[in-house]
Amino acid sequence: MFKKIFIILGILGVFFLCFGFVVQRQSGDDRIVIQFASWGSKSEVDILKPLLEEFESENPDVKIDFMHIPQNYFQKIHLLFASNTAPDVIFINNHYLPIYANAGLLEPLQAGNNFYKKSLEALSWGNTLYAVPRDISNLVVFYNKDIFDKYGLKYPEENWTFQDFLKTAQALTRDGIFGISFEEDTLFYLPYLMSEGGGILADDLSRLIIDEPATQKGLKFYADLRKKYHVAPLREESASATMAQMFLQGKLAMHLSGRWLVPKYREEAEFDWDVVNFPKGSKGSIVPLDTSGWAIAASSKHKIEARKLVDFLSSKRSIEKFTESGLIVPAREDVAESIYFLDNKKPLHARIFLDVIQTSKPTPVSVDYKEILDNLKGKFEYLFN
Repeated sequence: MFKKIFIILGILGVFFLCFGFVVQRQSGDDRIVIQFASWGSKSEVDILKPLLEEFESENPDVKIDFMHIPQNYFQKIHLLFASNTAPDVIFINNHYLPIYANAGLLEPLQAGNNFYKKSLEALSWGNTLYAVPRDISNLVVFYNKDIFDKYGLKYPEENWTFQDFLKTAQALTRDGIFGISFEEDTLFYLPYLMSEGGGILADDLSRLIIDEPATQKGLKFYADLRKKYHVAPLREESASATMAQMFLQGKLAMHLSGRWLVPKYREEAEFDWDVVNFPKGSKGSIVPLDTSGWAIAASSKHKIEARKLVDFLSSKRSIEKFTESGLIVPAREDVAESIYFLDNKKPLHARIFLDVIQTSKPTPVSVDYKEILDNLKGKFEYLFN
């Protein structure tokens, strides 16, 4: 199946090449050109570009050809691999890494001892590391302290359970306010499944576990938040608003999401807010741990220089730059435990993001994980709506 996809993408790749989709820029000098591909918002690119310029100044024999791909990133990376024009260095995440690693398209790598072990595990395939991690993505519960204060409720505590969570959400659902967010993307219901001992794939990737009792128990609890208890908005009640927008509007008391929202909430929230860990199911509080990092194409003709770039971007100083904005949970422990992350800004309990790493689990991802999710999408849409 995967081989057929690459044949089709190869044909498309040649087509796009003919029409200038991939532009090999001329460096105009004798420097070695390293192509580097990454997605990223404007704020991320504003951090990244000065770092790339600094790398060039420290390595005068190297020029970085930065390919910023803000949309349809992996679709375009597929095309580049299929047309044998893959960038030397590729920013990648653990959901797509197995596709390329399994096909032999990525260079095996090594990383130092400064990284969280689970971040290295997430970017490995067949016990081999294929990307050096930049950040860790996990989930916490953001909560509006002003709404809790208004209704005289205690703030959530670390050892709260699913039942505590439900009671809290029920007490907060009033006056046009919903207790908790609800999103149909896999990322946001996996914590409910994992905390009951379930999930999509078994940890060894040998089978689907979606129909097993533990998974069904977690799915039912999540669906009931919306359909039975109505403490989460129905699809038509949120309309075109995102959960983050509803939280900022004061229409959500609690929002399950990740660190990427911290800069937005710092800037736009007109109320006091904080974070707490996801509540405990029968197996504890377990959320998926995902990771992004830098990989090197096996086809690169400049692997030494590509490795220098990866080492530079994953260095303590570079990760500090990415962390300062509040956007990421750094994959380097020495940065996570520094003032760059624990910066005494909101959220007050920022350490929760680090504590959650200890109890989280790298998402089990197979080569055909996206196909599996696509096949399950209709089933979940029916269940949730």
